[in-house]
Amino acid sequence: MLTFTLLLCAPGTALADCIDTACVDVYTKDNQIIIEAHKGNGAAASKKPAAPKKPAAPSPSLWFPPKKSASPKPYVKRTYKPRTAKPKTVTQSVNLSDRLTKLVPTGEIAFEPEFEALRNVPVIFWIDVPQLFTSRVNIIGEVVDVALRPSFIWSFGDGYMWATTDPGAPYPHQSITHTYAKPGTYSVVVLTTWNGSFTHNAAQRAITGEIVKTSVATVTVVSAPTRFTK
Repeated sequence: MLTFTLLLCAPGTALADCIDTACVDVYTKDNQIIIEAHKGNGAAASKKPAAPKKPAAPSPSLWFPPKKSASPKPYVKRTYKPRTAKPKTVTQSVNLSDRLTKLVPTGEIAFEPEFEALRNVPVIFWIDVPQLFTSRVNIIGEVVDVALRPSFIWSFGDGYMWATTDPGAPYPHQSITHTYAKPGTYSVVVLTTWNGSFTHNAAQRAITGEIVKTSVATVTVVSAPTRFTK
């Protein structure tokens, strides 16, 4: 019953200030656990190119009149190519981020007797969910531990309600029972609310928000048969 989707700042906020460290946050949205993480490698670094070298100044020399030659040498015009500066090399910072989504289990309501419970006789109820839901996730190299505990509100269909953190258990360890005074068909509803915390780098923080799951079952209650004796 588990599926995954995986920041540590308020939901939906950017984590641009997480430089050289990891920001992790766990919160709830659309009845799911959202785990987000974000970290960067610091501000952008740039490499400055070396300054171009200046051409060396010509050294002084003595001048002598040119020697006479039989035939003059042809004049050759020399050209020089200007030096061009190398383009700047910029190394941009790398930001890592990821997001996961996790679902908590949805339990089913169970009861005894399963068929045609008797009026004025206690019916045993329980819901099939763990008392502690834990999960460890690894996101962008960061380990996050998530832990949630459920609480329950039972509505037995006859106007009676019961709030507890106990999921109940079948016979002989029953802890949640209810007695119906009249025969009939009753819709039993359980609201399971999950709250918890997460741990990252040995620091524990509360998960923002809560998750509420609804479970429904139908119980049929009948009258006990009447027997007359003389």
